[in-house]
Amino acid sequence: MSEATSSPAGSRERDVALWGWCLATLRLALILAALLICAPLYYLLAPFTKHNPAPRLFLRVVTTIAGVRLRIAGTRAASRIFFLANHVSWLDIPAMAAATGSAFVAHDGLAAIGPLRWLCRLNDTVFVARHDRLSVASQVEQIRAALRETGALTIFPEGTTSGGNALLPFKSSLLSALDAETDHIPVQPVWLDYGSATHEIAWVGNEPGLDNALRILARWRPIYLVVNLLPPLTESGRADRKIMARAGREAIAKAMTHSGT
Repeated sequence: MSEATSSPAGSRERDVALWGWCLATLRLALILAALLICAPLYYLLAPFTKHNPAPRLFLRVVTTIAGVRLRIAGTRAASRIFFLANHVSWLDIPAMAAATGSAFVAHDGLAAIGPLRWLCRLNDTVFVARHDRLSVASQVEQIRAALRETGALTIFPEGTTSGGNALLPFKSSLLSALDAETDHIPVQPVWLDYGSATHEIAWVGNEPGLDNALRILARWRPIYLVVNLLPPLTESGRADRKIMARAGREAIAKAMTHSGT
């Protein structure tokens, strides 16, 4: 659930018009149909490929069904890469997968929800307990393994969704996975820019996740999202995990400022 907000969730209009419910129902049916195709495809391809394309295909289809019109700005720095992205909505995950083929680092709260855990595991998600300091070393090793196995991994260092018009502090603990052994893997900040739709789709305050999902799926107008692949961090910006978190945040904040966000 989101923690930070640029405006109270209670100030939003929660009611969905009848036509909106019809659209949300249609989209949910299409997402289910895509899952029924992609899940068997995953198991069919599993014995023959290390990087199974089925989960990314499914997330790409979900992005389109949800009404997202995706555009990529900038260049991916390498095939094996670590992305640091801002976090606005659940749409960030399918959109990043569609744009980059990335796997993700996710809060372990998702692991408690059986179907979501299964779907996340298919996409090589690494579950972490952000508040369990005793398990940080184990989590760091999981992230290193995921980087070796998947080639691209995305983390949302804010630790929760925000209103999208400002950044929360970046948490640095898991960035210790990037040590001397991974110096050759670029760390690339990513700004997910939803433009004028940011406030409308952001998951903030006390809004339940289901309410947010239905509100977005009931939206008739398309959501224009630009995935801005910013220049990778320099060697000095990777001196340690705290510097890395600060440099990544500053890069995204600078891009937001220059755009007038």
